[in-house]
Parts: sequence; C-alpha cells; structure tokens
Amino acid sequence: MRRRLFGSVRARATLGATLVVAVALLAAGASVLLALRSNLTDQASSEAESSARKVAVSIATGTAPNGLDLPDGDDTPVQVVDSEGRLLAASEDLERISGTGSPAVKPVTPPVDDDGGDDDDGGSDRHGGKGGEDDSYAYGEIADDAERSEGSATVDGETRDYRFASLEVKKTRQGDLTVYAGASLSAEQSAVGTALTVMLIGFPVLLGVVAAVTWLVTRRALRPVEGIRREMSAITASQDLARRVPEPGTHDEVARLARTTNETLAALETSVERQRRFVADASHELRSPVASLRTQLEVGAAHPELLDVDGAVADTVRLQELAAGLLLLARLDAGERPGEARVDLAALAGEELSQRPAGRVAVRTRLEPVEVAGSRSQLARVVGNLLDNAQRHARSRVDIAVRAEGPWAVVEVGDDGGGVPEAERERIFERFVRLDDARARDDGGAGLGLAIARDVAVRHGGALTVSSSPAGGALFELRLPVAPGV
Repeated sequence: MRRRLFGSVRARATLGATLVVAVALLAAGASVLLALRSNLTDQASSEAESSARKVAVSIATGTAPNGLDLPDGDDTPVQVVDSEGRLLAASEDLERISGTGSPAVKPVTPPVDDDGGDDDDGGSDRHGGKGGEDDSYAYGEIADDAERSEGSATVDGETRDYRFASLEVKKTRQGDLTVYAGASLSAEQSAVGTALTVMLIGFPVLLGVVAAVTWLVTRRALRPVEGIRREMSAITASQDLARRVPEPGTHDEVARLARTTNETLAALETSVERQRRFVADASHELRSPVASLRTQLEVGAAHPELLDVDGAVADTVRLQELAAGLLLLARLDAGERPGEARVDLAALAGEELSQRPAGRVAVRTRLEPVEVAGSRSQLARVVGNLLDNAQRHARSRVDIAVRAEGPWAVVEVGDDGGGVPEAERERIFERFVRLDDARARDDGGAGLGLAIARDVAVRHGGALTVSSSPAGGALFELRLPVAPGV
C-alpha cells in the first residue's frame, strides 16, 4: 500500500510541495524569532543602559551612593559597587541577583565624613533618603560605553531574567564606582513565546492546507492523464487502433501528450493497415505465379510432351523477383541502414543500361559523374526500376540524365508515353498499386518497383517524384545528397 501510494505522481507532488513549504516556513519562522528576540533584547539593553546612565550622572554630579534615588527594583534592579566589589547602594526589596559584578543585595555602611562624624541611619536606608547629598563626594567621570550582560534577579519574592548594563564612574570620593542596572526580559520572552506558540499551531495548519490544495490541484491537473491511461488500456485490450484518447481543451503539457499519443496511434494504425494490405497483396500476387507454375508442372507430369518449359521458367523468374522485392521491402521497413559506400550514379546508370538488350525504344543519355553515399545494390535497384518502368510505357524514346545540382545529385528518367495523371502521381508509389493502363502493358509486374524506389530514396535522405516530361510522358526525378567531400 505504501509503495502504491508513493508511486503516485500526485502523492509525490503533494509530499514534495509540503516539504518545500515546511522547510521555507521553518527557515522563515527561525528568522522571525531570532530577529524578534534580537530587537527586544537590544531594546532591553538600551533601557538598562539608560537607567544606569541616570544613576551614574547622579553620582558624577556629587550625590552619595546612600543618597541616590534608585528606580523601583521590580522594573530596574540597580547596584552601585566600588572597585573592591563592595555594594554601596541597591534597589529596594532586592533579594537575589546574578549576572552583575557582585551577588550582594545589602549595601555596606558608607564611609565616614572628613570630620570623623558618623552618618546616622545611612547604613539602613538603601535609597539614601536620610543621608541627603554629601558634599564630601567629588565630581566623577562617566565612561562612554556600557558593558552588557544577562542574568536574573529576585525582587520581592519574584524572580525574572534581566538584561544588565554596567557603567563605570571614575574619580569619585569613593574611588572608581560601577553602576549596574537591569531591564526585564519578560516582554522579550513573552513575545517570543507567543510567536512560537502561533507558529507551532499555525504551521501545521498551513502545511495541511498546502498539502490539501496541492492534492486537489494535482488531481485536477492529472485527471486528463488518467483518462488517457484508461483509454490506452482499453485500446490495448480491444486492439482497436481506430480509437483515440481524449484531448483536453488546454494548451499545457497534458494536452500535448494527448495529441502526440493520438498521432502515434494514427501512425500505428496506418502502419498496421499497411502491413495487412501488404500481406494480403503479397499473398494475392504470389498465388497467381504459384498456381500457374503448379498447373504447368502437373500437366507436364501427366503429359510430358505438353510441358511449357519457357512458361515455367518465366513464372519461376517472376516468383524470384517478387520474393526479392518483398525481402527488400521487409529490410527497409525494419530500418536497415543504407551504408556509407561511395557510388557514382553516372557509372551505375551506364551499367544498368548495358545489362538491357536493345528493345523497341531508343535510349538517350546525358550522364555526368556525381557521387553519393549509400548502398550500391539498393541504388542500382532504384535506377533499374525507373528504367524498366520507362521502357514499358514509352512509345519510342527514353531519356536518362545524371547531373549535380548544388548539394544534390539528380537522376531524371523520362519517356514519351501516356504519362501519369496528376491525381495518381502519389498513388503510384504505394505498394502493389498498378494503374489500369499499367496492367494492360505490364506483363507480370507486381506493382512494387516504384514503391521500392521511393523507400530506398527516402532511406538515403533523398526523394523521388514524378511529373510530366517534355516529350509528353512521365518524368521521374530522383534526388540524393551528394557524398561528403565531393
């Protein structure tokens, strides 16, 4: 079941789209969370530094640590620490702190004045309310940059995380002092937690929507493909090549697939029908000479004196030629390559003419040497078939010419016979097709010569056409590519 599910294009497309969106959402969500956390942390750092700088300004302008007006510890815990790490001032209700220079939460007793008198009640007032301002503290210098750190603090029983800023104040009466001020990270943690919760809830929902939409869209897009598959399966089962797959009215890849499939079916139907006709016509053509030869042999067996040896030989030759033609057509249909031998068409035409005895018609030639690449035997068969056809239909003259015409080698064979009607000029190249006039003149022809000639021409990258000759008969023109390097 699992293999069948993930063997579906629809399932793979849905899974792929969902994974891509999931990765994109994770990357975007992580970026948003990091950016949100960074912005809120920077904001907390700025607030902490601002609070630390306000306290540092008070100290630098002469306010004693025990006389500082420190902010509420719930929002901004503050410590003032001297160079020896002693806590001189701290926010009210501060119970515990970490991440600063001192873990102390209770200030030590401030130093005595120059006159040796004690500052009453100064050690018990963290805000310095009773101490007031002490002229014994000199003005100090505030550092330009604050250092930042993270920690936690417990104020009035509540523990929170804070962003701390430390700012140094130099050259005070108490020496160098450091002010620590914190800003709560509760807002940052709350915002990040809320965003994370939204993402944890929203991302699965969004992925589900993406998966559902992708599944529906791919189902709609692949529905014509399923129709094509069902029709092809039905065609295979019925072997009815006349059927066609449905073509959607779109202009996408599926529509092009359907059109290509129908074109393939049409070509296959034509090929099968051609093969059927070929077999039927071959059987019909073979039946006559075989029956004639059998009759002659049976008569000869019963009455030797009546045996027509010449007729038997003629029927045998006819059978041999028909079998050779059928074998060549079979090889051409099987895709046999023509070869790369160099053939001089003028010399080939001369050889074909020399093998034919002088007949009832005159033959005029105009042969110019020109070479092509291909099968010598197949090209000889083409030229021979064209000459045989011209000599059968000519009244008194046959003209044959060979010449080069640009990148083409041209062989023209014409006669002064009745010609070929324009409506029949393509039909005569079909297998076993003989016009009525040809049947009257053709003594034993099977109607394969011109079909073989055109097939060989096409296999050699050329063409064979027929038109009217200047003498009034038929003019066959064979065009083949000139051999490379000529």
